[in-house]
Amino acid sequence: MTTHTPHATLAGGTFKLGDLVVHRLGYGAMQLTGKGVWGPPRDHAEALRVLRRAVELGVDFIDTADSYGPYVSEELIAEALHPYPAGLVIATKAGLARTGPGEWHPLGRPEYLRQECEMSLRRLKVDRIDLFQLHRIDPQVPAGEQFGLLRDLQKEGKVRHVGLSEVSVAEIEAARKVVPIASVQNLYNLQNRKAEAVVEHCDKEGIGFIPWFPIASGRLLDPDGPVAKVAKAAGATTAQVSLAWLLRRSKTMLPIPGTSSVAHLEENCGAGKVELSEAQYEALKKIGG
Repeated sequence: MTTHTPHATLAGGTFKLGDLVVHRLGYGAMQLTGKGVWGPPRDHAEALRVLRRAVELGVDFIDTADSYGPYVSEELIAEALHPYPAGLVIATKAGLARTGPGEWHPLGRPEYLRQECEMSLRRLKVDRIDLFQLHRIDPQVPAGEQFGLLRDLQKEGKVRHVGLSEVSVAEIEAARKVVPIASVQNLYNLQNRKAEAVVEHCDKEGIGFIPWFPIASGRLLDPDGPVAKVAKAAGATTAQVSLAWLLRRSKTMLPIPGTSSVAHLEENCGAGKVELSEAQYEALKKIGG
């Protein structure tokens, strides 16, 4: 398995998120919460260790959301890492209300988004959120009103950069007419490439693309499967190969693999040093083609 040194994380390269330079291999903090992304973690101490170890390994981009817990993930980040080390970029989101484990409901009323921004500022113990993302566009609220609120928060200095999640190319461009968009976060991995057009658009426009659920799973990872074969040849794990493929797929790709385990975190961070040959990259590309 590829070693999990700080250098391995840094080897994934960097991306300029607006005026913030981050290493492209980040960490997603959703899995730090309880089952169904609801309530506190099963092992509070391990959750804190994961966050602190991520920073030790060179991770300087952490993604969370008000809805993770809800609120639990943001609180854990502040508990583990505040006062934050120089250069650490924390991204959060608002726009999904929670009513129970595994239950998510778009809620994009401007007054609600503003309230959640204010509360995220308090929970994260910051004066300005580095990257504030609209978790979903609420179909019950005019999109322009949601984008306009994000613009207002940016003008007021409460957020530094604005991002979107689960959007189409047309929605990205509609938002950009109202407020600059620094990132887009859509479901994307070796198996699920439905966001291919969005990846291409972000690559062309220099917008950070954050693939959530970035590690392939299920039958694709069978011992005799294509990912396992590449992993064996590369001296890596299947998770590392999945992440390495994403890093090579686009220069604007910012994978944020999440875990509640230090061991898995260290494995994921080793992906930065995995080098895929052209033949290996193309073979994996055909999986989702």
